[in-house]
Amino acid sequence: MARHPVATKAAAAAASPRRRAGAAAVVLTLALLLALCTGTAAGPRDDSAGPSAPGPSAGPPRADLGWGFTHTRASADGGTDAARRRAVRTLTPHRLPQNQHLMGWGAENPEPSPGRYDFAALDSRIAFIRETQGVPVLTLCCAPDWMKGGRAGHTDWDDLEKAPLPEHYANFARLAGHAAQRYPQVRHFLVWNELKGFFDDERGRWDHEGYTELYNLVYAEVKRVRPDALVGGPYVVMDSVTGDSPHASAELRGAWGSADQRALDAVRYWNTHRIGADFVVVDASSYTKDRRLLPDAFGATAKFTDIGRWVRGTTGLPLWWAEWYVEPGDAHDRRDDWTEGHRLAVQAAGLIAMARGGADTGLYWNPQLREGRCPGCLWEGTGEASGGGPLPILDLLTRFATAFGPGTGYESVTAHPPAGLHLLADDRTVLAVNPGTEPVRTRIDGRPVELAGHEVRWLDR
Repeated sequence: MARHPVATKAAAAAASPRRRAGAAAVVLTLALLLALCTGTAAGPRDDSAGPSAPGPSAGPPRADLGWGFTHTRASADGGTDAARRRAVRTLTPHRLPQNQHLMGWGAENPEPSPGRYDFAALDSRIAFIRETQGVPVLTLCCAPDWMKGGRAGHTDWDDLEKAPLPEHYANFARLAGHAAQRYPQVRHFLVWNELKGFFDDERGRWDHEGYTELYNLVYAEVKRVRPDALVGGPYVVMDSVTGDSPHASAELRGAWGSADQRALDAVRYWNTHRIGADFVVVDASSYTKDRRLLPDAFGATAKFTDIGRWVRGTTGLPLWWAEWYVEPGDAHDRRDDWTEGHRLAVQAAGLIAMARGGADTGLYWNPQLREGRCPGCLWEGTGEASGGGPLPILDLLTRFATAFGPGTGYESVTAHPPAGLHLLADDRTVLAVNPGTEPVRTRIDGRPVELAGHEVRWLDR
């Protein structure tokens, strides 16, 4: 889905079709795995040092990190000194999981030519995550041009979202392993992003065979060089469609629409053929592919609950939401039609729905701008000296992360009368969201409560 700016120059081009025979793919995968594990295809050395950082935290890493965010092209590691310092003060107390991509979304081409590395931009992001006491996560996407049929030494950002050619899967796996070694403080790795470049136009479905071949090579290499690391995939976009679509699933549907069967097929194939995984990764929008909110913006968030339960039931793995969206974008993928109060309330309902669906980790895609008004952003842009301060979505995310972090034991909570409220609770906290525009009076835990239209209210138990 074209939902976000990519890298430093342009949006990505459409993916090219791919086809391969299943048996040949298995043989190729085994051969490449052998080459990676024995070191017979080892690439050139990189003796440059990564950012100064302590070793991994004591104890084994957890597969459930709670709630954090993903850095995009513009983030707080750049901008004016005053705003950057303010952003550090804004983020540091919360120690959130922070995700960064290997290439694109703020990181330059890490291997412009075979064996020639450039990790300066990625070093900056990883150093910033450390400075703000965040938990670093690395998404292993995307691939240098020469792995995609392009010219070595050249980076065409219009081709960012192309997948590597099969003959370069092992080279990409080697690059992923190199990054894993360079950043020992990163212990969680996502393999690729939204199956970018893996859509087969001829067959009209995802090339989940090709992706899984790449995934298995990356998984094996990262585990070889970093046995402590946790690795997950397949980072599928769980699209939904209306019931009259030829791709509508008969097994997973609700008032929000029907799941796109092709996404379910991709998850099932990966789950059956993966050589290992520590968690499963998906993302989704609450709205359909044609940007319809069914039955409305708040009701559509039930999709996150239904999708989450299906994914967990299918894979048996801890569930990560790598991205989620509740507000349809315009033709330029801008989201600026809602008031901030409306946006905040629907985002809160989305968080509740993901938690009810069994989410263990959620990474908010931060659509950060360097300066100016920024709807849905976590902090004020650091391009201006006055920037770096928190915005309402960050307050919601950090409060949710604190109240409903890893290992939360959710408890039942009701409102009388129900008033259509979206509710989530554990033994200490209740989160209540009024989806309506008018005030409502009700009783929660027996206490009288009045919520304004679109109000998000935190209550102690």
